[in-house]
Amino acid sequence: MAPSPTLRIVIVAPETLAPDPSDALAWWQAERSRSLRIGLLENGYNIVAVLPPDLYLPERLAQIQPDMVIIDTESEARDTLEHVVFASRDARRPIVLFTDDTNTSHVKDAIAAGVTAYVVAGLAPERIKPVLDVAMARFQHEEALRRELADAKTQLHERKTIERAKGILMRRQGCDEREAYERLRKTAMDKGLRLAEVAQRLLDVADILG
Repeated sequence: MAPSPTLRIVIVAPETLAPDPSDALAWWQAERSRSLRIGLLENGYNIVAVLPPDLYLPERLAQIQPDMVIIDTESEARDTLEHVVFASRDARRPIVLFTDDTNTSHVKDAIAAGVTAYVVAGLAPERIKPVLDVAMARFQHEEALRRELADAKTQLHERKTIERAKGILMRRQGCDEREAYERLRKTAMDKGLRLAEVAQRLLDVADILG
């Protein structure tokens, strides 16, 4: 099954595919990068940009807003990771790092920094699609868990806010817990607000009045 044509990929890699012929390492790195791009295209992926790992990377990623970022590097490239993660802080997206660096001591730090998949020597064209499919699935799963956790924290905060608001009404209006809750609920219905919003407004007023 081909990837969705709406999946927009940005590759972060060396600027040139035609380095100085006398620089054997640069030529090797360029061949790696070329192989990765060919593999992506052969698998039907949409490469919207290839960006250098420089100081302007966060700004460029923010402008392009890709669905996935692929880092093509010969080493752990901490600075590149920091730029990509920073750019994805407010618009989270899967980050896949392809490298030939067999030193795996950096994997834990890379994953903690936000890398979804860390692939060593994984540039064979037939491996690219499975790797990206798994990376996207993992990212979506983690985002679902993140949203569930955020929702749970919000619900807990709202319950605490409502409980505090009920306590204020009970003390100042001399009513019981049920009546305090009904007053909050009726106000919320009358004003078209959520119960937690009414409770927070009551707390804000109580703070002002002391």
